[in-house]
Amino acid sequence: MTAGIDPGVAPSGPGCVECEAAGGWWVHLRRCAQCGHVGCCDSSPSQHATAHFEASGHPVMQSYEPGEDWFWDFERSVGVVGPRLADPQSRPEDQPAPGPAGRVPEDWRDHVH
Repeated sequence: MTAGIDPGVAPSGPGCVECEAAGGWWVHLRRCAQCGHVGCCDSSPSQHATAHFEASGHPVMQSYEPGEDWFWDFERSVGVVGPRLADPQSRPEDQPAPGPAGRVPEDWRDHVH
């Protein structure tokens, strides 16, 4: 196993764990390559993927967007190559970005970083 990556761990769900719990929304999703935690990206209002790295020390995340398979190493601030992770590979394709449907404010562009 590559440090910070466990290819056998499934994602925590179809959306950002913390945003789902709080009724929030996100721009794009990121998946922790070590534990599967799904958090929102740094463009999102709450930036839960970065917060997860800071709280857990898990250094590598992967995009959780359809058609994207890139990895990011928070410790080194560089893109890295990683293995195929456990399915599913992305949020549901019928879930919009930003999402989830019904919770994104009309002025969402005013709230992104």
